[in-house]
Amino acid sequence: MTIIHHYGWNDSWLEKSETAGVPGRVVLEHKNLYRVITDHGEWLSSLSGKYRHGHSKAEFPCVGDWVMVEQMPGEEKGIIHQVLPRISTFSRKAAGDTSDIQTIAVNVDYAFLVMSLNHDFNVRRLERYLLATWDSGANPVIVLTKKDQCESIEPYLKEVESVAFGVPVHAVSSVTLEGIDELQKILSGSKTGALLGSSGVGKSSLINALAGTELMAVQEIREDDSKGRHTTTHREMVLLPTGGLLIDTPGMREFQLGDYSEGVESGFTDVESLADSCRFRDCNHGNEPGCAIREALETGALQADRYRSYVKLKRELAHMERKSDLAAQKAERAKWKQVTKDSRKRPVKKK
Repeated sequence: MTIIHHYGWNDSWLEKSETAGVPGRVVLEHKNLYRVITDHGEWLSSLSGKYRHGHSKAEFPCVGDWVMVEQMPGEEKGIIHQVLPRISTFSRKAAGDTSDIQTIAVNVDYAFLVMSLNHDFNVRRLERYLLATWDSGANPVIVLTKKDQCESIEPYLKEVESVAFGVPVHAVSSVTLEGIDELQKILSGSKTGALLGSSGVGKSSLINALAGTELMAVQEIREDDSKGRHTTTHREMVLLPTGGLLIDTPGMREFQLGDYSEGVESGFTDVESLADSCRFRDCNHGNEPGCAIREALETGALQADRYRSYVKLKRELAHMERKSDLAAQKAERAKWKQVTKDSRKRPVKKK
């Protein structure tokens, strides 16, 4: 087996290549530079001018991408000419007042949604992670860390199961290594997983436990609120000794949504099903007669917190859609304004 086969390369990726060069996978992303693992070694690579000017930033390489790269003569450096089509893309809305989408990780088979069994446990945040994972094309796996510090995990499991229907849940300890072997089995066969969670949930410790060695730096969390500082400041892929790959990501306490309308349907099947059962198709779930959602809230079949979370997420998505439309309109106006300016600069031919 060649080096890149350990990183997940197979014939299906080969069929997607359109340009000459050496296939490789992006394992680390610098500013405008990429660490690419190939059968000929690890090359520090940059984008070709043709690719850079012919593609949007969303199409630029990300950790997990397969690329076709040309080696620079006599150097362990390369030039990327193609990014192969992705099988999954995990993204979120970029920070700040913008509609831009930030790509987090790509070509992920499993998204490990990591939450700790302490004060930082937040089922509403988990809903957002699940929503984005369903939309990404990856398979969600919920990982509850720090089991050795929790007296009873049953209340946590009950909360998780109320929002994550059918999603595998693993309670683990990076100290006692309980549950670690089950996660290793999931990634066997050169599968790729991404660790997603806020700072302080134990992602770096989890990687060290899975690898059986200290690959990542670990910081202590604050005792008063169980929150941690950002240990990981960049995205990086590591090859585990037992097989399989893991992408570590910076902690994301705030997770703003992108365009995840399909993810809402997958993540809130219970609420969507109730909405379909309402007497009126345009029911606002207020005082309308025959409202299945209001009835479920009154009987306790639907938790009020979960319904509020659903409404909030739907509002965010609608807001994002409006902002995206406004941004597109603004870009279109700017384009035609520039076309008009350019046309005025051209000299008029005399007859």
